[in-house]
Parts: sequence; structure tokens; C-alpha cells
Amino acid sequence: MININVSTSNIFGFKTDAFVIGVFEKTEKFQGLVGELDDVFKNKISSLYFENEIRGRIGEVTIIHNFVGFSSERLVVVGLGKREDFDDDIVRKVSALALNKLNSINLKQISFSLLGSDLIGIFNSAKSISEGAIMGLYRFDKYKSKSNIVSIQDINLLGFGIGDEKLVKDAVRQGQIISDAVNLSRDLTNEPSNKMTPSILADIATDIALEGGFESEVYEEEDMINFGMGALLGVASGSIQKPKFIVLKYFGLDRELTPLCFIGKGITFDSGGISIKPALNMGDMKADMAGGASVIAAIQAIAKLELKINLVVIVPATENMPGGSAQKPGDVVTAMDGTNIEIDNTDAEGRLVLADAISYARSIGVSKILDVATLTGAIRIALGTNYAGLFGNDDEFTENILNSGQVVAEKIWKLPVDHDYDNQYKSQVADFKNTGGRDAGSITGAQFIGEFAGDIPWAHLDIAAMSRINSDKFYFRKGATGFSVRTLIQLARSFEIPK
Repeated sequence: MININVSTSNIFGFKTDAFVIGVFEKTEKFQGLVGELDDVFKNKISSLYFENEIRGRIGEVTIIHNFVGFSSERLVVVGLGKREDFDDDIVRKVSALALNKLNSINLKQISFSLLGSDLIGIFNSAKSISEGAIMGLYRFDKYKSKSNIVSIQDINLLGFGIGDEKLVKDAVRQGQIISDAVNLSRDLTNEPSNKMTPSILADIATDIALEGGFESEVYEEEDMINFGMGALLGVASGSIQKPKFIVLKYFGLDRELTPLCFIGKGITFDSGGISIKPALNMGDMKADMAGGASVIAAIQAIAKLELKINLVVIVPATENMPGGSAQKPGDVVTAMDGTNIEIDNTDAEGRLVLADAISYARSIGVSKILDVATLTGAIRIALGTNYAGLFGNDDEFTENILNSGQVVAEKIWKLPVDHDYDNQYKSQVADFKNTGGRDAGSITGAQFIGEFAGDIPWAHLDIAAMSRINSDKFYFRKGATGFSVRTLIQLARSFEIPK
């Protein structure tokens, strides 16, 4: 557990293992705290800078020892990049970089100046340092006999006046809540599938709701039969693990006000079913519930932040396995809303469980629906690993989601929804088939899901290329990223209604 502390103590007398400051590229004269430190240390920082030992580039972390008159054992100078490109996310990135560097030499107590606060403000700087710290020092090593220990125990934010102390404390509180939610999503997604079955996921969601003071209900297989959720049950039919239909409800306003709805795909392991996937990297399919993990984590944070919205979160959770009772290509299943679906490929299962989840959401009454899913490999072909794909039937809603992603530096790109694609997933024997062929695979997958939204504003976020990363990068650690959690929280903020 890392403690983030706020102090108005004088930085020169504050005892710490390292004190972190930031410098920009192409700076002619240091000002503010950096300028003050440079003066006290007889131009040591500027000498290193103008000799190109410190250049201010992002990714640069320079450790300087033994300053007389300074209680910190080390001064750490991080590059902030170009001043004109500076934003909150750079603070997150460089904070994570610095802390991982200092953690590698087993330091315990690290202090930060409020990096770039003259450009982005004290609140945003403090919040971003907190987020970068908690996300950047994340580790998932619970199954290792010898874990990678995080030596850092305390992080201190310094260099501001008493009048700003309350503001900085609130920034740290919010940053901790948001980054803890991201790490929760990472934990759930990184778990092996035998340790994260639908039942275990449902139990965790129920515990989170109980602890967070919001409502939960878990529907069993018999309930799904009564609801007529044939699409979800068809996916679940090949597994001995029983499906769970998880519903979480948070009321930050009068219960009579129609709630926003987040739906997360919860396939806790996806073998592909009868249309089985190749063996190579199939183990990564434990992460096919990343959308479900994200929406559960988001509602946890939204409740802790006490946002003034009403929100319903739905996670249809199941495995997709090729057991003797599994559905087969050519089968026809009936969704909750009565739509008949031909199973063209059992590995296109996410859209089936989302079809029933959206139908359920409509039946209980919601104002808008955003589903989050690791839906298609085709989205990686279309956008690579830099952007998630967004689709929707309401321009205002999708624009709000795009803006929310931009605020928190989660990159999202809107792709078309067009009736010219409809024929690709029309079936000769049923209303639809569950695939639309190779062409525009992400679009046809999204549009299939959208068929079940009716006239409710709906959007679909395909995070298949963004939910995992293959190597450490800034505040991301190899494995699950928790992508979309911060966008969901920011989106919820945008719908807040003052009491």
C-alpha cells in the first residue's frame, strides 16, 4: 500500500530519499521552483542542462546526489518535453517513469514538486501525479513465489502554500480513487480464468457493491431462462461453469430519474467454442472480460466520488467453451427481445451476450447505453494499438464519449454506422446471423449489437486492441491496462445533475 501525503513543509528542510522536479526542452532560463533550486545550488542544474546532460525530453530521468543545504538525499530531474505539448497525461507518464526508476534502487520515500502546475493548475498536477504513481507502480505477481516488491512506501507532494492544501488533498483523493479503480480492472482481467469464473466475478462485484453502498443483484441460469435470454444461454451452453448476469445500481440522485447504463462484456474465458481459436496465445482469452472488469471498476469509483448521477452497470458473465452441449454453427437462438439469430460462428459470442444485456437494459428503463467490449480482432487491423473504436446511433452521445476520452488521454476514434452494412449480417433462416464476414468486421459487429438498442441512444466501445499491452510503457504494466475505466468515470461526470 502506497501512501500519498500532502505537506506544506519547506522543501529544503523536508527529509526524503529523493525530490522530483521537472524541466522542459529548450528552456533559456529556469523559473519558479526549478530556478530557485538552481540559484541555491550555484547553477548546477542549468550547467547540466546547457551541457546536454539534461535535455528535458520525455522519458529522461536524471538523479543528482549530494546537494549541500538540501535535506533530500537526491534531486531527480524528469523531462517534461516541449512546453507547448504539455498536459495532464505527461505528468502521469513522467511520474510513473521516475517512480519506477527510483523503485529499482529500492528507495522508500519520494517527494514531488507539483510538476507543470503553472500550466495545468495545482489541482490537475497533484491529481495526475497521484494517478501516475498508483497506476505506474501497479504489479500483478500474486502467483509468483518471489514477487517483485515495490519498495516505495510514501509519496509526498510539496511546494505549495497553506491556502492550497485543501485543494491538493482533494486532488490526491480523487486521483487515488480513479487509479485504484483502474488497478481493480487490471486485477480482475489479469486473473487466470480458473481463478476468475463467472461465479467468482459475480461474488467480487457483490462485495464491491456492499462495500461501496450501492445495490447489486446476480441473476442465475434459471432467471435467464425465464427472461428468455437465449443468446446468452447459447454461449454458456458449452461450459460447466454456470453463467451469471450481474446488475449493479448506483443512485446519486432521486431514484425516479432514469439512469445511465454501462454494459461490459464478461466472457471470463473465450476458447471460441466449436469454432475454436488457434492454440497460440489462447491463454490471453482470460482477458475477454476486460469490458466487464472496466464497468465494475468504474461504478466503484463513481460511488466513492459520490457523483450526482444514477447508473446501472450490467455484466453478462460466462465462458465460451466447446463442450458436448455447446451451440454449433447453424443453430438458431432467440434473444430476450424475440429476435432470432443464426449462429454463423461460435467465436462471435460477445455480441450475443451483449444483445441480451441491452435487451434487459431496455426492459428496466435506461436513458443511454454504452457497452464496452473486447469484441473484434478486426479493430486492431483498423486502428492498431493506439485507439479504441467507437460506434453509435446518437452523435451527441458519441461526441460526449470522445470528449471524455480526450480529457483523460484514452484515445478513441469514431467509426461509421451505416445501413449499407446491414445486409452483411442478414440471415436466410433467421432475423440476423452473428457475423458479417471479414469486410468491415468491427463495424458489422457493432451494428449487430446496435440492432437491440432500438431508439435509445447507444454507443459501443471496442477495446480489443487496447485492453492488454505486451510490455511496460509509462504507467502501463505488461498485461491488462484497465483501458476505458477513466473514460467511463469522466463520462459519468459529464452527466452529473446538481441536486
